[in-house]
Amino acid sequence: MEHVIALDVGGTGMKAALVGADGTLLHQARRATLRERGPEAVVETILGFAAELRAYGEEHFGGPAVAAGVAVPGVLDEANGIALFAANLGWRDVPMRALLSERLGGIPVALGHDVRTGGLGEGRLGAGKDTDRFLFLPLGTGIAGAIGIEGRIEPGAHGSAGEIGHVVVRPGGLPCGCGRRGCLERYASASAVTLAWQAASGDEKATAADCARAVDAGDPAAARVWQDAVDALADGLVLAITLLDPRTLIIGGGLAEAGETLFTPLRAAVAERVTFQTAPTIVPAVLGDTAGCLGAGLLAWDLLADSRDTRSTDSTDSTDNPPNTEVTA
Repeated sequence: MEHVIALDVGGTGMKAALVGADGTLLHQARRATLRERGPEAVVETILGFAAELRAYGEEHFGGPAVAAGVAVPGVLDEANGIALFAANLGWRDVPMRALLSERLGGIPVALGHDVRTGGLGEGRLGAGKDTDRFLFLPLGTGIAGAIGIEGRIEPGAHGSAGEIGHVVVRPGGLPCGCGRRGCLERYASASAVTLAWQAASGDEKATAADCARAVDAGDPAAARVWQDAVDALADGLVLAITLLDPRTLIIGGGLAEAGETLFTPLRAAVAERVTFQTAPTIVPAVLGDTAGCLGAGLLAWDLLADSRDTRSTDSTDSTDNPPNTEVTA
């Protein structure tokens, strides 16, 4: 059975799969990244994990994978297959595509950003299926976005499109790691809600999920913390709606696990803020932590399809325009 290798590399763990041509997860596995051993160990762990998956495919599906896709965090040069920098993994300038292709017998390898790759999976196979324009927004430790257009993810001119977490929604507000103040992710990420609820509740072990449960239980302090986050998120989303005009907003990540505790007030807050804009449908992500693997698989299949199309075109051109073999005296 023809299949590809898909790897979703996170700060502490990796998820992997063998993915069929129709997006079916044929086999899944997980590994720790071993980042405590240093960046070289992380890279070797990725390569070794990929080799294990190749061997599993040979044994169980009649042959090796035909391509591979890998999603990694940080700053990437996707065109050249280089992982330029990832603070949480400690690496710089890793030629990931070349290293993986060599370890996997020379098969084509696609490299993608973790959030954009997850957005590709969610957009094409999940909540955004059959939607021509969407914005995927996971609300986790930080906030990033993936801009979906006609089944593809827009990376931007320099590979940083969708970084909505760093738009300023509270000028002069809380300092952000990016160097500015008042960024969206300092108010509406799961980690931001966790910090705000810890301060409000006096419980240093409290989490955003605890805050959501307290909201459901009618706690007024929790309701204020939650509404502050919802209002900041709505301000950021309306900016995105104004610029991008998406048909669907797909919200994922830890904060989205609160369900309608998040979505009901968020839809209302966005509706209050739009004027001339058309409010998009706001829906929860549905693929959970498989989105990255599925997206990496799609990257691999897309790369393979593009490669086959190129070879087919080259073959047709050669047939249509045979070389000049006329002999002249």
